[in-house]
Amino acid sequence: MIQSLLIMAAGASSRMKLSVAKNIGSVATEQANNRTKGLIEIGENGKPLLYYLLRNAQDAGYRTIYLITAADASFFRSTIRSLPNLNQLRFVFVTQHIPKGRIKPLGTADAVFQAMEQYPELQTNNFSVCNSDNLYTVSAFRKLRSIEQGSGLIAYDSDFLNFSKEKIAGFALLVFNLDFYLESIIEKPAALDFKKAADKHGRVYISMNAFTFEGNVMYSFLRDCPINIDRDEKELPTALLNMIQVHPTSVKGISMQEHVPDLTTKKDLLLLEDYLSTQKR
Repeated sequence: MIQSLLIMAAGASSRMKLSVAKNIGSVATEQANNRTKGLIEIGENGKPLLYYLLRNAQDAGYRTIYLITAADASFFRSTIRSLPNLNQLRFVFVTQHIPKGRIKPLGTADAVFQAMEQYPELQTNNFSVCNSDNLYTVSAFRKLRSIEQGSGLIAYDSDFLNFSKEKIAGFALLVFNLDFYLESIIEKPAALDFKKAADKHGRVYISMNAFTFEGNVMYSFLRDCPINIDRDEKELPTALLNMIQVHPTSVKGISMQEHVPDLTTKKDLLLLEDYLSTQKR
């Protein structure tokens, strides 16, 4: 089974920094304004979100974690190394360099591509990829590890995501064929897109950026990924769509019916704290 997980943590966290929330306290506000989202401490024990994410990854059986960060990541690295109960994990730090002339990273496809360039073993192995600001369950990670051939992604049933309709509409909509191979990814879907997807499968499936990739197949599509005009970034969905145009049955969907807590704005800190209070740890 797959042993390696790439966690993307180099984003600018712009929406978190610009957001406002009451009742989260001055310490949480300061961290939300100055730290990458995965390092914001949640709850009374002061553990960052990434701690819980890494514990779940470890319990699912991953053993090598590639952490993709910005260039100035000394605090990030020291924080990760100080986290307890992660002795089964080997950490590899990847720097997503910003191209000359830009002030922010070049996007998620570029993040994974730079990891594969810096650690060429990823070009020939299968590995999983996820965000640093979503708390995926052990079960979800195990399903990603179990993909033995080709690539795959978790398809979250929207009925089980505890988000508002407005927030769900901001996620990417996944469209599959009858054998549940990926056909399309629709960013910022319209109401008609949701209806068509529901009519086809009886369910609406959402991407929360949890993937497994076949390194030797995905590499060239990441390398050659065009810049998304609207976001001015190279996006993983674009690379995936280009890949399935060439390899139509290369990405299998894995249906899951569960919520995925995330950190997008400061208001999410309280929601995540409530979620963690219901868990064993």
